[in-house]
Amino acid sequence: MPEGNPLDMPDQARTALLQPEPAITTTGAPQRTGSTAGGSRPSRIYALDGLRLLAALTVVMFHYMALTGRWPGSDSRARFPATYPVAAYGWLGVQLFFLISGFVICMSSWGKPLQSFFVSRVVRLYPAYWFAVIATTLVLALNPHGLSPLSLSDVITNLTMFQEPMGVENVDSVYWTLFAELRFYLLFAVVAWRGLTYRRLLFFCCAWAVASALVHQSDSGTLRMIVMPDNSWCFIAGVAFYLMYRFRPNLMLTGIVLFCLAASLPGVHSTWEHAQERLAHPVPYWPVIVVMAACFGVMGLVATGKLSWIQWRWLPYAGALTYPLYLLHEYIGWEIIGSLSPHVKPVPLVSGVIALMLALSWLVHRYVERPLGKRLKQGLQKL
Repeated sequence: MPEGNPLDMPDQARTALLQPEPAITTTGAPQRTGSTAGGSRPSRIYALDGLRLLAALTVVMFHYMALTGRWPGSDSRARFPATYPVAAYGWLGVQLFFLISGFVICMSSWGKPLQSFFVSRVVRLYPAYWFAVIATTLVLALNPHGLSPLSLSDVITNLTMFQEPMGVENVDSVYWTLFAELRFYLLFAVVAWRGLTYRRLLFFCCAWAVASALVHQSDSGTLRMIVMPDNSWCFIAGVAFYLMYRFRPNLMLTGIVLFCLAASLPGVHSTWEHAQERLAHPVPYWPVIVVMAACFGVMGLVATGKLSWIQWRWLPYAGALTYPLYLLHEYIGWEIIGSLSPHVKPVPLVSGVIALMLALSWLVHRYVERPLGKRLKQGLQKL
């Protein structure tokens, strides 16, 4: 049963306590043993696997088809006239990642001690990341005409995943999101330490939202690093969506989600402005609002069980590719594109590079993440 006094929960939450208790499966998804008012729910949320891969592919499209200066001879819009208007907004896939992360962390941590939370995060993040840091560095070092690799000292520091607060450049620019994830985990661990309950997570969401709003204009780099006022809103909304999923929606949770959507817009507007500097041709801002609303909307469908009919068996395999694909695609992909672009047409080249990255991602998952993660988990559980 969920911890905490039922009197501390809203009516919908108390009603949920009367239903058969969901078990936490090895995949981290709630498994309801009986029907609820909204119908029975599956033991795995397949839609999240598909959304994760979709988010990763939009980021890949942004890097391969939208950024200027990566294709010699002409700009990206000239090479990809049909896809450029979509690819130029691919950076919003990161916001969808953060929404999913807030949801999944609650789902996988509920009812588990803090040590299990710590072990699961280390096992999930580090094996593929270590491989990606080393592989990216080697590719850059072996291509003297491409990007320059970092010094050995900086590469070693990158292996900690804490290079940003240490003032060390990322081996690959996409790694900035990993430090954002780490900060979310550290904040979330404060709640997980006492045990997850509806009331504690609700307080966590509200307290973090207030802190984010107050710190938004702060000049303190330390406060901004801890609170993450530009990116916190999607994590907070993801947590609220999970509470909807576990205890059913109510006015409070709906208000938190809508507040987070509105509060996230200044941060994504700043990112949109920064993206304009990296694009060959500017794109309007209004689609950013539409895409953000769509991301929140689809997570609302997940939270209310409206996507539980999606149970395609290939989706878990697609979800397994997401993290390695995200880690490996950018700099390694650019090196391949830069070398082959004089000889291969843009569309076949990008299609081939994406296929190669997906294949490499599967190999990393199969031969790095799984075996190394298993050994790492066994070692950490003995502490």
